[in-house]
Amino acid sequence: MKMCVTGDVEGLLPGISALEDTLGVSVLPGPSADALHVRLQQREGPLEVSRSGSEGVIGYACRAHFFRGLGLFVQLSREGEVFTRTEQPQFDWCGAMFDASRNGVLHLDSLQRLLRTMAVMGFNGLMLYTEDTYTVEDAPYFGYMRGRYSHEELRAADDYADMLGIEIVPCIQTLAHLGAALQWDYAAELRDTDSILLAGKEETYRWIERMIRAASAPLRSRRIHIGMDEAHELGRGRYLDENGHVPRFEIMKPHLRKVLDIAEAQGLSPMIWSDMFFRIVSPDDTYYNLENEIPDSIIAEMPKDTQYVYWDYYHDDTETYRELLRRHKRFGSTPMFAGGVWTWSSVTPNYGVTFANTNAALEGCKQEGVREVLATLWGNDGQETSHFAGLLGLQLYAEHSFVAAPTEEWVAQRFAFCTGGVADDYRRLGLIDEVPGVAPGNPIASNPAKFLLWQDVLLGLFDRNVADVELTEHYARLEKELRPAISANPGQEAMFAYYVQLCGTLKLKWDFGLKAQQLYAQGDKDGLTGLTRVLDELHERVTGLRKVHKVLWFANCKPQGWEVLDIRYGGVLTRISTARERLMDYVRGVVERLEELEEERLRFDWRTPAREGTLGRCYHYQRIATANLI
Repeated sequence: MKMCVTGDVEGLLPGISALEDTLGVSVLPGPSADALHVRLQQREGPLEVSRSGSEGVIGYACRAHFFRGLGLFVQLSREGEVFTRTEQPQFDWCGAMFDASRNGVLHLDSLQRLLRTMAVMGFNGLMLYTEDTYTVEDAPYFGYMRGRYSHEELRAADDYADMLGIEIVPCIQTLAHLGAALQWDYAAELRDTDSILLAGKEETYRWIERMIRAASAPLRSRRIHIGMDEAHELGRGRYLDENGHVPRFEIMKPHLRKVLDIAEAQGLSPMIWSDMFFRIVSPDDTYYNLENEIPDSIIAEMPKDTQYVYWDYYHDDTETYRELLRRHKRFGSTPMFAGGVWTWSSVTPNYGVTFANTNAALEGCKQEGVREVLATLWGNDGQETSHFAGLLGLQLYAEHSFVAAPTEEWVAQRFAFCTGGVADDYRRLGLIDEVPGVAPGNPIASNPAKFLLWQDVLLGLFDRNVADVELTEHYARLEKELRPAISANPGQEAMFAYYVQLCGTLKLKWDFGLKAQQLYAQGDKDGLTGLTRVLDELHERVTGLRKVHKVLWFANCKPQGWEVLDIRYGGVLTRISTARERLMDYVRGVVERLEELEEERLRFDWRTPAREGTLGRCYHYQRIATANLI
């Protein structure tokens, strides 16, 4: 499509040029007889796009709205030559947060690809969650071997984002979640516990000042997220040794004040996660207990010069969000809301929970007058799920940001335009975990794909969990259904190839331990010999899975961090080889017993006791792979 643009084009042309390939348009510098003539109008009010024949108008209030409007104009032009669409922005700021601290650090090229997609969707904010994956001058061990961003990389990303109307806000930690940063000897005087900074020490605040300066200096934004969440062990390590028991609030209050002063002295407006203030007054240390009100005396002591970020990924009813938002408002301001695109609980996204909880949460935000929302895409336990697997969740956030009540059909249409992807294919990825025995939509976030992939073939800690279900047909069906998605989702061929290979692997692996134990109990050596041939095929499939996963990783992320997944795949492959040797040693009479197949299998019930609608879950590879010490 050829178009020429006139009107308020100053500052937009570089971004338009960057999006030409994404949108399939060619923007001409002047009038042309065979081009659409599109007039741009920057003004207050809603986003409006219209066309009548060869004439068009895009009316917008800010740069980010323009790029969404440009995308809408192209999308609707493909459907007809006459249209008018008006959208009333529901939020002032809609951002996405990508985890860059759980091994998967997006390289600059993939960040720019994401930024182009986000611009067409209509986002105007981005956070990169960096615990230690940014460069602090003269601190070589901070982020060492972790793929940390250089100042130049962050500055280049910020320049690119700004061109597209997107603000990059630094997102760091200044209290907890710093285990990777504090593991080195340089940090000996900074540690309270293995992952929490030692509050109350001047050395700590000099270090925090360096972190804040380093994280914010490459970026235009004068806002900064300083973390402060989930500091469960605050004051229980070296601080306890030096000061005795001090209530957490009495430690956190002066610590937060010091950090806020540091940020404000650098001209920054800080924000923090809000959970610790709710946990402090909760007898069970929970965030969402509606029976616990924060006393007025504590609220009076909470700082007023920070923005509170209410994060909640877990509820599917609007009223819970509304009530917790109302409680946040008691702090004296309207919070930012952070919800979740569920990329962290398994090796595949959970779109059942993502859609149910996002729809409820953002409806609550609209009703309570929240003006800023954030879609988080965490990568817990090694970023096994690609950041790009969460694109459909970002589209859902984007449509909620411009439509009062977006339908799934509209979300799918926009997704097809903005990404070239098929929404149903992305939703189908969630079915890899939604196996027989798991409730529709997987509301409890059972993650059999993860635990069946990584559990040991002879010491399967989850064998009991799946003993009463049949999953072979489930994975065989998905393997077949997902194969066409490889070619149907341009740019994400490697991702869908990975999931096809995953299904083919799980089809063989899920019940191997159960079969081996049964045949061993029966003394069926012929049957065990047959299982060794299954192991040969399984070895081949896991090898193929690792290869395609490697292609996917290196297309998007820096190399540091992949070694963890290499180690995990290597463990599975080596244990397959050992299992083959053990079975054949028994068959041939080299050993009289296989003790590992004699022990009774117990249900793995960590945090998920047996209940309807789940086969169990575990988010940690170490707990899945072995009951022994690593």
